[in-house]
Amino acid sequence: MLPLFDDPEPPGFDKLSLARKLEKLSRQGIQIGTSSWKYEGWLGQIYDRERYITRGRFSQKRFEQECLNEFAETFPIVCGDFTFYQFPSEQLWSKLFASAPRSLQYAFKVPEEITVKTFPPHPRYGARANMDNPGFLNADLFQAAFTQLLEPYRRQTAVLLFEFGAFSRRAMPDVESFAAMLDPFLAKLPPDFRYAVEIRNPDFLAPDYFAVLKQHNVAHVFNAWSKMPELGTQMTLKDSFTADFTVVRALLRHGRVYDEAVDKFAPYETIQDENPPARQALQSLIQRAKAKKEPSFIFVNNRLEGNAPKTIEAVVSDE
Repeated sequence: MLPLFDDPEPPGFDKLSLARKLEKLSRQGIQIGTSSWKYEGWLGQIYDRERYITRGRFSQKRFEQECLNEFAETFPIVCGDFTFYQFPSEQLWSKLFASAPRSLQYAFKVPEEITVKTFPPHPRYGARANMDNPGFLNADLFQAAFTQLLEPYRRQTAVLLFEFGAFSRRAMPDVESFAAMLDPFLAKLPPDFRYAVEIRNPDFLAPDYFAVLKQHNVAHVFNAWSKMPELGTQMTLKDSFTADFTVVRALLRHGRVYDEAVDKFAPYETIQDENPPARQALQSLIQRAKAKKEPSFIFVNNRLEGNAPKTIEAVVSDE
């Protein structure tokens, strides 16, 4: 039997409403954005396909070159993951910052040339695979190849992220060793930028690590990652808020590896696996930031639930 009434259409994505909520939070010092931005799966949500039509057809090249400008109509901040793989040239920085309004803020991953202690056995490392990295925690290299070129855009740079992959016991035997190496490096960093550290060794979430970060006013990145404790758990650890600002990266469901998330969720058109604990933790962090009136930078990845804009929309639904 046919139903008497058609099923209601699923609710659409209200880009303007989301933009208003994020702008309101931004005025309170709480900036929420995504990890990267060049996703065709967001067409019809964050992006208008008609803007990227060339000669009657969708132009992927035009989309990738111009979509950051449209991204800034909704989000106040974005995380540039691409910088993890290279030291950007002066020309690349200039092109990037010219592609969006000056109101857009950025977080950038620091290149792995600074944060990888031993190069992984991966083809892209070539002859360097399994070799020790001479640039590991080299403050002079970091300044000469990264922050000096980024200095003209300091006002648009909200925070720089040092992402450390999971260390083997051979590379880094314990948290005390890591803290001892991190301390002099952080002490030499130029004071013009905010810094945050993200780790992937759960047992490093310990007093020595937090103390070093606090000494230098560097934030611990609360990160949702496959083998890291849940965001809510990290928040309850003593002294885990180490700076006068907060950084959060909601990346993966606990227990799920990156490649599995890519295979499951691409092309990131919609939420496929809601993560209530992560959402609740993000909402708690927002409320904490409001109460303390501290700057906070929150980044959501497509691989958390399948579609970062809709995850963010759900997190700020009551704002």
